[in-house]
Amino acid sequence: MDKDIYKGIDKNKDKDKDEGKDGIKNMVHEIHNDSVEESPDADAAWAEERRRRIRERQKRRNHQVFIYRLILLVCVIAAVILASMGITRILKHNGFGKTGSDKHTSIATAADLTASETTEAPNPKTALLISAERLAAMYDYDGAISLLQGSEYGKDSDVGAAISDYEARKGTLQPADNSKIPHVFFHTLIVDTTRALTNDRLGQSFNSVMTTIPEFEAILQQLYERGYVLVGMHDIAEIQTQSDGTEKMVQKQIMLPEGKKPIVISEDDVNYYEYMQGHGFADKMVLDADGKLKLQYTDADGNVSVGDYDIVPILDQFIEEHPDFSYHGHKAIIAFTGYNGVLGYRTDETYDAASEAYDPKNTANPNIEADRETVKTLTKALVEDGYELASHSWGHINFTDRSLEDLTRDTDRWQRNVASLLPGPVDIMLYPYGADIQDWHPYDAAGNQKFVMLENAGFRYFCNVDSNPYWVQFGENFVRQGRRNLDGYRLYEAYSGGTDHVSDLMDIKQVFDTRRPTPIGWNYGSSEAASTTSETTEAQSTASETTPSQNTAS
Repeated sequence: MDKDIYKGIDKNKDKDKDEGKDGIKNMVHEIHNDSVEESPDADAAWAEERRRRIRERQKRRNHQVFIYRLILLVCVIAAVILASMGITRILKHNGFGKTGSDKHTSIATAADLTASETTEAPNPKTALLISAERLAAMYDYDGAISLLQGSEYGKDSDVGAAISDYEARKGTLQPADNSKIPHVFFHTLIVDTTRALTNDRLGQSFNSVMTTIPEFEAILQQLYERGYVLVGMHDIAEIQTQSDGTEKMVQKQIMLPEGKKPIVISEDDVNYYEYMQGHGFADKMVLDADGKLKLQYTDADGNVSVGDYDIVPILDQFIEEHPDFSYHGHKAIIAFTGYNGVLGYRTDETYDAASEAYDPKNTANPNIEADRETVKTLTKALVEDGYELASHSWGHINFTDRSLEDLTRDTDRWQRNVASLLPGPVDIMLYPYGADIQDWHPYDAAGNQKFVMLENAGFRYFCNVDSNPYWVQFGENFVRQGRRNLDGYRLYEAYSGGTDHVSDLMDIKQVFDTRRPTPIGWNYGSSEAASTTSETTEAQSTASETTPSQNTAS
């Protein structure tokens, strides 16, 4: 309340006291005069003056009472508002006033309310509850319960209520059918359609095999609305050592609520090749000032910026807003070739002037050692952020057509130039062109030396390309899975009324980017052959440029 109001009231009180004293003196003086003069006119004048003074005093008293009442009313209103806010927070924190599925988010609602009402960091218990709810939102109820039980607040009533809530929610989960998990894949996203989708061989190839940023964002939303949840290859099955010392691929249980279903997403060629520079794609991956994975991009005017210019930061942001789109925090598979380096950095030995493998056709990278360290930092951040890493071969070669000797040499080069920059062993192989080493029959070590070579190199998960909704094969020591391309060719095919391979995943009318030149035919392989090493070019010239469904294991 304004202090000047109180000051004003005090001044009026003092004025009343002084005027009251003067009034008594005047009245005594007037009475004395009246007793001496005893004049009738004086009597009437005195009476009128007395009434006037009484009216003025009453008027001042009424004003004071009004001010006092106004102050009291404001204080009462403020007290009621503050009390109601406190009660509301208590009720929300304990889940009252919620029904059905809302009760499942009561802890998160309380945490969000606390975080939004203050700029200060939440207290330790609230921070703990927020972390636990984040795990639970991603269906990792065991992780959430373990986090709470292992904390210093394990006996706290709010923490106990959260644990009970998570145990109840965990009991409603159902196992997914691991043999019916779809896998969709993309290449580097188009940032600037004007520069990428030109009317030449390169632009036509981009139009066929690439996806635009708006399309990818719309696809994520469509998948989310249909109940899909992102899982990793290692969620589907894992190698377990048996009692006799042998290894066996064992299926795992993916536990999800009713109506939710798993899906795998992968991105090929996350290398930001030299031939793509200046064509409307990101330049390279970086960490921003907050340590978040972003992309550097140079626009048509040469302006350089850092932002969400490819799948990783876009997917990160989507999951930040929709954590229930991710199973246990898992996101996507990022696959690398090697011949142009990794993540936009020219780290390959063919760019190292000091290496015997240096290719004089390449511009030597004077910062190659520093760039290799940068890539190590970035790939470590990717894994910590929930991404799986995979091989896409060193030279983007066709595993169906090439000889065992060629594949062995290529795999050695990938291990030497790419695997050495990654934070741990890589056991996922995403075949370039979807070209598998065998038809649909299970791999047999006795009859397939290519499989033996890849197994000895540490690979256990193998993905071809397939147009069917899903294709998964479990072997004694491997998993194979078919992938569906969600690129310009496949999207336009459905959008234009042709064969529809995507309706189970999306409403194509809400996804297709109408900025694309149409019609879009199948044109894969020519883009990368434009500026690669001689070995890569040779590999691509022998690659079959058929549609993915003709180059599959189905």
